[in-house]
Amino acid sequence: MKKVFHLSTCDTCKRILGKLSLPDDVIIQDIKKEHISESDLEFLYKNTRSYEILLNKRAKKYTEAGLKDENLSEEEIKEYILSHYTFLKRPIFIIDDKIFIGNDKHTVDALKSLFND
Repeated sequence: MKKVFHLSTCDTCKRILGKLSLPDDVIIQDIKKEHISESDLEFLYKNTRSYEILLNKRAKKYTEAGLKDENLSEEEIKEYILSHYTFLKRPIFIIDDKIFIGNDKHTVDALKSLFND
């Protein structure tokens, strides 16, 4: 599978995608227009063994709901991610057997080396 989950209105996602030369077979999914499916989320979970790593703790809804003070179970985190696109950390790249989550420098550098050789 070659897929990117991003938010088209997110400047960071735009910046990262703009730096990469993605092949034509990569599916680019705007999570606001097409929410992540439960099967895609389960695929990510099977490969990361954690919904928490997929949770966007910077989301306004996360803060407004007071979730930082909660001790959420993996199942609760899954339900939050499925309930609204802002709970999914972004961007997320699935490239065959590799998954790249978020926008930290190490992740972006790894993506650059993978796509811009």
